[in-house]
Formats: sequence, structure tokens, C-alpha cells
Amino acid sequence: MGAGGMTEAMKTEQQKRGIAITLGVIVAFIVVVMLLFINKITTPRVLSNLELQVHGTIVFEQPRIFKDLVLLDHKGEEFTKARFQGKWSFVFFGFTHCPDICPTTMAALSSWYKTLSPEVQQQTQIIMVSVDPARDSVEILAQYVPYFNADFIGLTGEFLPIKRFANQLNVAFTKVVQGDDYTVDHSGIIAMINPRGDYHAFIKPPLNAENASLTYSSIRNSFPSD
Repeated sequence: MGAGGMTEAMKTEQQKRGIAITLGVIVAFIVVVMLLFINKITTPRVLSNLELQVHGTIVFEQPRIFKDLVLLDHKGEEFTKARFQGKWSFVFFGFTHCPDICPTTMAALSSWYKTLSPEVQQQTQIIMVSVDPARDSVEILAQYVPYFNADFIGLTGEFLPIKRFANQLNVAFTKVVQGDDYTVDHSGIIAMINPRGDYHAFIKPPLNAENASLTYSSIRNSFPSD
């Protein structure tokens, strides 16, 4: 009887250990699944090129290197290619006499920029390059650009450097005479220059804030860190 009792006790103990091990495995499995789920929902999603296109952003297979430029910002300070280093730059070509596309785009850029976190804003600069430098002086841009957002940068300068810069970013513009006055027809794309100073992508018009946030996040997270 004594031996039989010990055997039963041992069996009971083994069963308890087996149950404990099974429960431990189940708990560990649940924890792993939860961690994987949390990681999935908290890790920014990297979109495929096709998904980026669907959301209005075209990313080049290889970023395009463009030549240096010398322009003036709306504070009268020299702006060269070096000022693209270290930040993501969104470059829009427009002019202050533009009646519709330019103010609409600048307002949309400002609204979108305000949705970015302070940390991302520090990594981002919004730039409007004038395609009408004859009328858009530093003083005019100093009134126009900060009206939309104090953080934005306006650029002007000589016509030829602006034209060369626009050509390198595949932005077309042309002067259209209207009687004694004129306007400027121009592309509404927004060029995206990466922190290395290379032409990385462009956003097709019109700007959609939700799509821009999604594609910008994806591009930032897929960009190799130095």
C-alpha cells in the first residue's frame, strides 16, 4: 500500500508539473503573439513603389543628383545646395501673382506641415521657388511666404539659375503674355529632396495631406541612415 501510495503521489506531482509546463507554454505563446501584434501596429509601414504611386508620390529608383545653385532666400541670405543637407525638403515652384494654384498649394502645405510632430517638423523644410523673379523680390517674398507659415522659405534670384534648377527637377514653366501684363504657367508638382541633397521623389498635384503624411513617413523610414 505504501509503495502504491507513493506511486500515486508521484503521478499526481507529474501531472501538476505537466499542467504547469503547458500553462507556461501557452502564456509564453500569448505573450509572443501580443508582442508581435504590438510591434506590427507600432512599426511605421513601408509602402511599395506601387502603393506610393497610388497615394500620389513617385519615388525614383535612384535619387537624382543635381548641380549646385546660388539663390537668395526671403531673408536676403544666400541659399546654396548645402542648405538641403540634413533635412527633407519639399520644393514648390510658384509666384506671388499666381491667382489660384500657388496660394491653394501653399495653404495646403501649411495645413499638412502643422500635422507633423515637432520632431518631424525639425527634419522638414518647405520651400517655394519663384518662377517670376522679375517681380518677386526678396522683399515681396518676405511678405508672401511667412503669411502661410513662418517656417517656410521663399527663394528668388536670377532667372537662369532658377530655370536650370527647375529643369533639373523636371519642373516646367513658361511666361504667358496677357495684353500689357503676363502670368506664368508652371507645373504644380512638389519635389522632394532627401537629406543628402539629392532629388528623391515628387508629389503629384493636388496635395492630399493624408496621402502625403503616409508616403512621407514610409520614405523616411526606408531611407538609409548614415
